[in-house]
Amino acid sequence: MRGAVLHYDKDQDYGYINGVDGKRYFFTRNDLNQGAAFVSGTLVEFQPDDGTAHNIVAVNSTTTSSPRRQPTRSTGLWAYFRYTVSVDFFNFKGRARRKEFWAFWLCSTIVLFVLLGLGILVDLAINGFRDVSSRNAIGFLPFFVFALALNLPWIALAVRRLHDVGLSGWFVLLCFIPVIGGVALLVLGLAPSQLGENPWGPVPAGVRI
Repeated sequence: MRGAVLHYDKDQDYGYINGVDGKRYFFTRNDLNQGAAFVSGTLVEFQPDDGTAHNIVAVNSTTTSSPRRQPTRSTGLWAYFRYTVSVDFFNFKGRARRKEFWAFWLCSTIVLFVLLGLGILVDLAINGFRDVSSRNAIGFLPFFVFALALNLPWIALAVRRLHDVGLSGWFVLLCFIPVIGGVALLVLGLAPSQLGENPWGPVPAGVRI
């Protein structure tokens, strides 16, 4: 059967292949016929056996009709943030690693402080140092809009982070309870990824456990 490598962790020695039949197959280094460490997107041929793949060999992408190679997703902090507020804005499926979780909080905090600073500068430029009662908040409008827009991607990210540690996304409701919510967010951000595939998908790329 033909397919494409979805993920391969060399250190942990396991990976997954998406077969052309639409199923996902587990494999280890011993299943690689040539002993190669295939990267995500590598086109392969293998022998399927009850959810596992054996005798895996790489094939030439120019001579096969296997699934198309997907571009590698960047795992940088700002890349995670951009992906969270754009592609994954309304994504409550799949998993999110710890780095993705903290990248969102760090980058969103930086952006909010920048917008707050710009709001202060715009407010001073318009109103000067006159009485506070005569001021308006037009300079702070981008800050408030951005802060409001972050709510949905934050909830979606928290749900995917819960999936990554092996919990139901409904536990995100704990984050809205005063006091308890802050502790829940901290625990959620520090909890390690669940090893291997769970009901919400394979371990995110880049995770080292």
